[in-house]
Amino acid sequence: MVKNYFKIAFRNLWKNKGYSTINILGLAIGLATCLLITLYVTDELSYDRYNVNADRIYRINADIRFGGGDLHMTQTSDMMGQVLKKDYPQVEEYTRIYGNEGAKLIKKGNEFITEKNIAYVDSTFFNVFTLPAIEGDAKTALNQPNTVVITASTAKKYFNSTNVLGKTIEVKNGETTTPFKITAVIKDIPHNSHFQLDFMLSMKNADYQWGQYTSHNFNTYLLLKKGTDYKAFEKSFEQYITKYVLPYVQQFIKINSMDEFRKSGNKLEYSLIPLTKIHLYSDYSFELSPSGNIQYVYIFSAVALFILIIACINFMNLSTARSASRAKEVGIRKVLGTERKTLIAQFLVESTITAFISLIIAVAIAYFVLPLFNDVAAKSLSVKDLLNIHILPFLILVPFVVGLLAGSYPALFLSGFKPIVVLKGSANTGFKKSNLRNVLVVFQFATSVMLIIGTIIVYSQLHYIQTTKLGFSKDQVLVVDGAYALNNNVQAFKNDVLAMNGVSSATVSAYLPVTNSSRSDNTYSKEAVMDFKNGIDMQTWRIDYDYIKTMGMEIVKGRNFSKEFGSDSSAMLITETTAKLLGYSDPIGKMMYVPSNIQGDNSMIPIKIIGVVKDFHFESLRQNIGPLCMLLGNSTGLISFKINVANADGLIKQIENKWKAMAPGMPFSYRFMDDSFNEMYRSEQRAGYIAITFAVLAIVIACLGLFGLVTYMAEQRTKEIGIRKVLGASTGNVVTMLSKDFLVLVIIACVIAFPVAWLAMSNWLKDYAYRINIEWWVFFVAGFTALAIALITVSFQAIKAALANPVKSLRTE
Repeated sequence: MVKNYFKIAFRNLWKNKGYSTINILGLAIGLATCLLITLYVTDELSYDRYNVNADRIYRINADIRFGGGDLHMTQTSDMMGQVLKKDYPQVEEYTRIYGNEGAKLIKKGNEFITEKNIAYVDSTFFNVFTLPAIEGDAKTALNQPNTVVITASTAKKYFNSTNVLGKTIEVKNGETTTPFKITAVIKDIPHNSHFQLDFMLSMKNADYQWGQYTSHNFNTYLLLKKGTDYKAFEKSFEQYITKYVLPYVQQFIKINSMDEFRKSGNKLEYSLIPLTKIHLYSDYSFELSPSGNIQYVYIFSAVALFILIIACINFMNLSTARSASRAKEVGIRKVLGTERKTLIAQFLVESTITAFISLIIAVAIAYFVLPLFNDVAAKSLSVKDLLNIHILPFLILVPFVVGLLAGSYPALFLSGFKPIVVLKGSANTGFKKSNLRNVLVVFQFATSVMLIIGTIIVYSQLHYIQTTKLGFSKDQVLVVDGAYALNNNVQAFKNDVLAMNGVSSATVSAYLPVTNSSRSDNTYSKEAVMDFKNGIDMQTWRIDYDYIKTMGMEIVKGRNFSKEFGSDSSAMLITETTAKLLGYSDPIGKMMYVPSNIQGDNSMIPIKIIGVVKDFHFESLRQNIGPLCMLLGNSTGLISFKINVANADGLIKQIENKWKAMAPGMPFSYRFMDDSFNEMYRSEQRAGYIAITFAVLAIVIACLGLFGLVTYMAEQRTKEIGIRKVLGASTGNVVTMLSKDFLVLVIIACVIAFPVAWLAMSNWLKDYAYRINIEWWVFFVAGFTALAIALITVSFQAIKAALANPVKSLRTE
């Protein structure tokens, strides 16, 4: 019996090649999309779960508001972890990562290599995180200063072997190099980790002024004991603030209690985030690596499901639409004694075989498309991931689940035909009006329209980001990284490059209004005695005399720093937002005061405001512009040049040659600032690429089904079309007759899709402080596009049917 099912199924598939191709191709595209998105979602959800104690590891986050300045950050003070472990038995262990010193130069042979994945970590780092050692004992490796743990790939990069215990690497610090002894080699950190480190230096070597309860520069992690409710433990942070932070703050701010501090609109709060939620749920600043977004996981999962449903709908629609051609087969088999359950089994076997063939094609499509998908999604997924423990059950079950879902209704529908009615030729009366089929077509196109609207809005927001006035010029700015490698030649290098044709200005500063540049916050006061009412926390950037000009910023009041004024070493520029927060209509000449930050010295240093800079976006457009000031100072991390890009390649070569002459053996690295700016919105760009791809796929699959339905409708109404043409109907009349019902369904789909898409995209745009308004034309374009595509799909087959010879149509049996 089973063998007979397969024989009949293959015969029917081969007999109806056109419909079979449409069914198989539609399902294959839907399944391939599902496979790729399943790989993406599985990878996103797997972050940090490789840690044995992942369910007990938490990171401390900080939320600080003082004087109008807001900090929403992943970092705490250097003291917090050790104090919590000392005071609270719930804390089994703590560890910290200190990466504020940024990239470092590591010596290899006679040259230095810039390494970005480098940080200082505590000796307890390997007690908290599961990072197995292949050489040495990682848990004791960083107990002493001048020690380092490296990854296997790093060991091979520098020594061509992992057997490197006892060997040293040299890390450049200013004009000197510090040797670090390799005490352990660990396996490469998995890609699905929220931090990526190749070098883990002993925390004992970090150049830091320890014991500052209000300076937040460390990523601090807690390993809580089993059974600890982390939400309940968060209440301990208030005790920590009262016992340790408040007395420390009272040394330089006049404040009586934290209640008094909060009543003035200020805030100091700490919270825990589970390790496994950091990648997808964190919206904090200063993440160690780019975060994901749980919204995109939900969206892409829903899209994958919808596309698969659309493909299944095609199968159901085409199978039921073709019912008339199989009606006699069903009738004869029933007359001969075939039971209904046997017929149902036959049709389910056919749909399962179709799904199985589609799955094979889908896996092939996924295999060839995976490299492109990796580029778009910034992933490193491989074909072997298709066979992992999470995906393999999906592959095994898909043919049966999809076959059952897609084939159940056609099987029940076709097997339910009454033999007498069928053999009299009346079985196709139900084809023209099928409410279920209409609902399914509406669902298909509603999904497609929502994807089109989502794609348009994502790209409109990206265009707004690219074209909005930022308050600075990001174009034609060449940034040379690692300027500290030049040592005392920084100014000479800057001046020599300035003398080159095509370079109009230059500035030396580690602070840029884009990601991956330095950030520094300080607390200032309007009075010589700071209290919670006159204090303000703001970004503090150290710049040189040419920074404002090179960055294309505008001084709206007062003046810029000038070499003609020696007193500018104790002066500052502030932004318009800062002036408003201070309450000054004209702040020029006013004084600000900052704590000396020298241990044991609680005095306040006066700084004079000499100019106001027009507001500029120094953070992502997701955030409001906060307070910022600029001080004249030496910050040699980066050198930025305003250049003429007409001969950019030749100019960059000249600059590189000058670098090599002044810093032999040091790596030359550069970027354009507009590229760094675009990097801030890379996740949105990826979402846009993926959204438009899915929208196209959804439309293609929906149109395949629509094409099949119209084709079959034309076949079923061949005699009707012939009679109408004989009675004088024009080609246009026939096309309208065959098209109007489907176009009405597309219009209904648009009416349903518009409000749903508006709600979804309005919610997405809430993440941006500066965003577009959703205009009416977005819905018009989406609806018109869907209607046009449906009309083209329907008309192609409708015109073909309308142009057929009516004599042949009337002879058709």
